[in-house]
Amino acid sequence: MAETARRTPVSITQGSRWSLCPPCPRFSLRVDLEAAAARASATFPVATAACRAQLGGDWAALWLGPDEQLLIGPEHAGPAFGTVVADALRGLDYSLVDVSHRQGAIEVTGPHATALINAGCPLDLALAATPVGFCSRTVFAKAEIVLWRCAEDGFQLQAGRSFLPYVTALLALAAQEYGG
Repeated sequence: MAETARRTPVSITQGSRWSLCPPCPRFSLRVDLEAAAARASATFPVATAACRAQLGGDWAALWLGPDEQLLIGPEHAGPAFGTVVADALRGLDYSLVDVSHRQGAIEVTGPHATALINAGCPLDLALAATPVGFCSRTVFAKAEIVLWRCAEDGFQLQAGRSFLPYVTALLALAAQEYGG
Protein backbone atom coordinates (compact mmCIF):
# COMPACT_ATOMS: atom_id res chain seq x y z
CA MET A 1 0.00 0.00 0.00
CA ALA A 2 2.74 2.48 0.91
CA GLU A 3 4.54 1.59 -2.32
CA THR A 4 1.45 2.55 -4.35
CA ALA A 5 1.16 5.88 -2.55
CA ARG A 6 4.85 6.52 -3.17
CA ARG A 7 4.38 6.20 -6.93
CA THR A 8 1.15 8.17 -7.20
CA PRO A 9 1.60 11.67 -8.66
CA VAL A 10 0.14 14.49 -6.66
CA SER A 11 -1.43 17.14 -8.87
CA ILE A 12 -0.62 20.65 -7.77
CA THR A 13 -2.09 23.21 -10.07
CA GLN A 14 -2.50 24.37 -13.64
CA GLY A 15 -0.42 21.57 -15.12
CA SER A 16 2.32 21.50 -12.44
CA ARG A 17 2.74 18.49 -10.20
CA TRP A 18 5.13 16.65 -7.97
CA SER A 19 5.48 12.97 -7.23
CA LEU A 20 7.77 10.71 -5.29
CA CYS A 21 10.00 8.73 -7.64
CA PRO A 22 10.13 4.96 -7.41
CA PRO A 23 13.04 3.51 -5.44
CA CYS A 24 16.20 3.10 -7.47
CA PRO A 25 19.88 2.37 -6.89
CA ARG A 26 22.07 5.32 -5.92
CA PHE A 27 25.79 5.26 -5.36
CA SER A 28 28.18 7.89 -4.07
CA LEU A 29 31.39 7.64 -6.10
CA ARG A 30 34.60 9.38 -4.99
CA VAL A 31 37.37 9.14 -7.57
CA ASP A 32 39.59 11.16 -9.89
CA LEU A 33 36.73 11.90 -12.29
CA GLU A 34 38.89 12.53 -15.38
CA ALA A 35 40.70 9.21 -14.94
CA ALA A 36 37.41 7.42 -14.26
CA ALA A 37 35.79 8.92 -17.35
CA ALA A 38 38.63 7.63 -19.52
CA ARG A 39 38.14 4.09 -18.21
CA ALA A 40 34.41 3.81 -17.56
CA SER A 41 32.67 5.81 -20.29
CA ALA A 42 31.59 2.68 -22.16
CA THR A 43 30.22 1.11 -18.95
CA PHE A 44 28.59 3.93 -16.98
CA PRO A 45 28.54 7.73 -17.18
CA VAL A 46 31.03 9.89 -15.32
CA ALA A 47 30.21 13.57 -14.88
CA THR A 48 33.36 15.68 -15.30
CA ALA A 49 31.83 19.14 -15.82
CA ALA A 50 31.10 21.11 -12.66
CA CYS A 51 27.44 21.14 -11.59
CA ARG A 52 26.33 19.10 -14.59
CA ALA A 53 24.72 15.70 -14.99
CA GLN A 54 25.95 13.14 -17.51
CA LEU A 55 23.54 10.54 -18.88
CA GLY A 56 24.59 7.15 -20.22
CA GLY A 57 22.39 4.15 -20.85
CA ASP A 58 20.01 3.78 -17.91
CA TRP A 59 22.33 5.67 -15.55
CA ALA A 60 22.82 9.32 -14.62
CA ALA A 61 25.93 10.75 -12.98
CA LEU A 62 25.47 14.01 -11.06
CA TRP A 63 28.63 16.05 -10.40
CA LEU A 64 28.73 17.00 -6.71
CA GLY A 65 32.38 18.00 -6.34
CA PRO A 66 35.78 17.76 -8.03
CA ASP A 67 36.10 14.11 -7.03
CA GLU A 68 32.51 13.18 -6.16
CA GLN A 69 29.37 12.25 -7.99
CA LEU A 70 26.02 10.63 -7.37
CA LEU A 71 25.23 7.73 -9.70
CA ILE A 72 21.51 7.06 -10.17
CA GLY A 73 20.42 3.88 -11.89
CA PRO A 74 17.30 2.11 -13.10
CA GLU A 75 14.96 0.30 -10.71
CA HIS A 76 16.09 -3.13 -11.90
CA ALA A 77 19.81 -2.51 -11.26
CA GLY A 78 21.12 -3.48 -7.90
CA PRO A 79 24.16 -3.99 -5.73
CA ALA A 80 25.88 -5.90 -8.55
CA PHE A 81 26.71 -2.50 -10.01
CA GLY A 82 29.58 -2.39 -7.53
CA THR A 83 31.27 -5.20 -9.44
CA VAL A 84 30.81 -3.32 -12.71
CA VAL A 85 32.48 -0.24 -11.18
CA ALA A 86 35.31 -2.32 -9.71
CA ASP A 87 36.05 -3.85 -13.12
CA ALA A 88 35.94 -0.48 -14.91
CA LEU A 89 38.04 1.38 -12.33
CA ARG A 90 40.61 -1.35 -11.64
CA GLY A 91 43.89 0.29 -10.66
CA LEU A 92 42.33 3.59 -9.55
CA ASP A 93 41.81 4.62 -5.94
CA TYR A 94 38.08 5.11 -5.43
CA SER A 95 35.26 4.79 -2.96
CA LEU A 96 31.82 3.52 -3.95
CA VAL A 97 29.04 3.60 -1.34
CA ASP A 98 25.51 2.33 -1.95
CA VAL A 99 23.22 5.13 -0.68
CA SER A 100 20.03 3.69 -2.18
CA HIS A 101 18.26 3.28 1.15
CA ARG A 102 19.41 6.63 2.49
CA GLN A 103 17.84 8.78 -0.22
CA GLY A 104 14.63 9.23 -2.12
CA ALA A 105 13.66 11.56 -4.93
CA ILE A 106 10.81 13.90 -5.75
CA GLU A 107 10.05 14.93 -9.31
CA VAL A 108 8.57 18.40 -9.79
CA THR A 109 7.27 19.27 -13.26
CA GLY A 110 5.14 21.81 -15.05
CA PRO A 111 4.92 25.55 -15.64
CA HIS A 112 5.19 26.42 -11.93
CA ALA A 113 7.96 23.93 -11.07
CA THR A 114 10.60 26.65 -10.77
CA ALA A 115 8.42 28.79 -8.51
CA LEU A 116 7.50 25.80 -6.33
CA ILE A 117 11.13 24.90 -5.78
CA ASN A 118 12.19 28.52 -5.27
CA ALA A 119 9.70 28.67 -2.39
CA GLY A 120 12.33 26.78 -0.39
CA CYS A 121 15.52 26.88 -2.45
CA PRO A 122 17.75 29.98 -2.62
CA LEU A 123 19.35 29.18 -6.00
CA ASP A 124 18.58 31.27 -9.07
CA LEU A 125 16.55 28.77 -11.09
CA ALA A 126 16.20 30.93 -14.20
CA LEU A 127 16.96 28.73 -17.21
CA ALA A 128 20.01 30.86 -18.09
CA ALA A 129 21.51 30.32 -14.62
CA THR A 130 20.54 26.65 -14.23
CA PRO A 131 20.21 25.09 -17.70
CA VAL A 132 18.88 21.60 -18.35
CA GLY A 133 21.45 19.19 -16.92
CA PHE A 134 22.38 21.48 -14.01
CA CYS A 135 22.82 19.77 -10.63
CA SER A 136 24.00 20.97 -7.25
CA ARG A 137 23.84 20.35 -3.55
CA THR A 138 21.65 22.98 -1.96
CA VAL A 139 18.85 23.30 0.55
CA PHE A 140 15.08 23.25 0.38
CA ALA A 141 14.09 25.22 3.47
CA LYS A 142 15.99 23.28 6.16
CA ALA A 143 16.52 20.06 4.22
CA GLU A 144 19.74 19.33 2.36
CA ILE A 145 18.95 18.25 -1.21
CA VAL A 146 20.65 17.53 -4.50
CA LEU A 147 18.77 19.50 -7.14
CA TRP A 148 18.86 18.28 -10.75
CA ARG A 149 17.21 20.14 -13.60
CA CYS A 150 16.07 17.34 -15.93
CA ALA A 151 14.01 19.50 -18.32
CA GLU A 152 13.14 23.16 -18.85
CA ASP A 153 10.13 22.68 -16.58
CA GLY A 154 11.23 19.61 -14.65
CA PHE A 155 13.45 18.95 -11.65
CA GLN A 156 14.42 16.10 -9.39
CA LEU A 157 15.12 16.73 -5.72
CA GLN A 158 17.21 14.01 -4.06
CA ALA A 159 16.84 14.10 -0.27
CA GLY A 160 17.30 11.93 2.77
CA ARG A 161 14.28 9.65 3.16
CA SER A 162 13.46 11.10 6.56
CA PHE A 163 13.20 14.57 4.96
CA LEU A 164 10.83 13.56 2.13
CA PRO A 165 7.61 14.21 4.14
CA TYR A 166 8.96 17.63 5.15
CA VAL A 167 9.90 18.56 1.56
CA THR A 168 6.60 17.35 0.11
CA ALA A 169 4.63 19.24 2.77
CA LEU A 170 6.48 22.43 1.86
CA LEU A 171 5.81 21.84 -1.83
CA ALA A 172 2.12 21.46 -1.04
CA LEU A 173 2.19 24.67 0.99
CA ALA A 174 3.92 26.54 -1.86
CA ALA A 175 1.34 25.16 -4.30
CA GLN A 176 -1.46 26.91 -2.40
CA GLU A 177 -0.29 30.15 -4.00
CA TYR A 178 -1.23 28.67 -7.35
CA GLY A 179 -4.56 27.25 -6.24
CA GLY A 180 -3.24 23.78 -5.40
